[in-house]
Amino acid sequence: MEINIDFQKQKSKKYKVYIDELENLRISGKVAIITNPKVCGLHLQRLLEKVSADELYVITIPDGEVYKNSETLDLIYENLFNHKFNRNSTLIAFGGGVIGDMTGFVASTYQRGVNFIQIPTTLLSQVDASVGGKTGINNKFGKNLIGAFYQPQAVYIETSFLDTLSPREFSAGVSEIVKMAVTFDEDFFIWLENANLNKKEDLRVAIQKSVETKAFVVSEDEKEKGVRAVLNYGHTFAHVIENLTKYSHFLHGEAVSIGICMANDLSVVLGFLTQDESERIKEQLKRYDLPVKYKIDDVELFYQHFFLDKKTDQDKIKFILPQGLGNHIIKNNIDKDIVLSILKEYSN
Repeated sequence: MEINIDFQKQKSKKYKVYIDELENLRISGKVAIITNPKVCGLHLQRLLEKVSADELYVITIPDGEVYKNSETLDLIYENLFNHKFNRNSTLIAFGGGVIGDMTGFVASTYQRGVNFIQIPTTLLSQVDASVGGKTGINNKFGKNLIGAFYQPQAVYIETSFLDTLSPREFSAGVSEIVKMAVTFDEDFFIWLENANLNKKEDLRVAIQKSVETKAFVVSEDEKEKGVRAVLNYGHTFAHVIENLTKYSHFLHGEAVSIGICMANDLSVVLGFLTQDESERIKEQLKRYDLPVKYKIDDVELFYQHFFLDKKTDQDKIKFILPQGLGNHIIKNNIDKDIVLSILKEYSN
């Protein structure tokens, strides 16, 4: 299956997302596969049987969100310079969202831009992170605050890579699927309520629907000036949670699950979502063992961390909220006391 990413304003940037169509890739010039030890041990040999190049290198970097930083970038850059990569070279991101984000950022900056291909191996990266060209790293101030929009040449989603995924990593990807359905497609959400993503046939449909949704959104709004911001549903809260826990306690999708629940609580208070709809969303997250609770130790500190988020606009916090099922609303003028009242519910 092929899904087109066709930017409305820049037709030259279009590319395809291929689902279960990874055949032999012949790439001219030098190619570096950037991966981590875990993915390397599980899947690298299979990929090497599919990819050929004039010169092919493998760059292995540490695994985990805590390594998504400038030190790891320097490790990648050093390898590329040592092997004399040039502007005609290609990078392949082979791993989850962390690998994809860092590889894309290196591709956007190495000699002012080289080609790169996404081959995601986690559910979260297949349904969300690998599509749309967001790249970046974390620093002490927050998540993905240093980065660029830089599109890949292609994305190859192979669902068989998910066979070795841990239950926890699998669940983390489900939160992003729920995100897509709640904010854009009520029929998709109802389908999810009756589906079982542990079944391969249902999972493949969910991946397809998620990618099609994201393809539509990013094609309309590449650089998040409008509708693409809706894809941050749950993330405004999640990024604070990740930062306060130093990216070491929750997987990204787990933090997003909690963030979705917090956003829903806020939406209920403001009258955009019913309590029943909120509970239905929470039930979908709980079905796949995702966390829906988090204890806030310092409510004011949590609130102030919102202002470190790149989505904050002129000192106004931008909240993405569900408006019923399958629709959304963006609010940046919510009274602080209302937000604090939600946060206090998570401090007990």
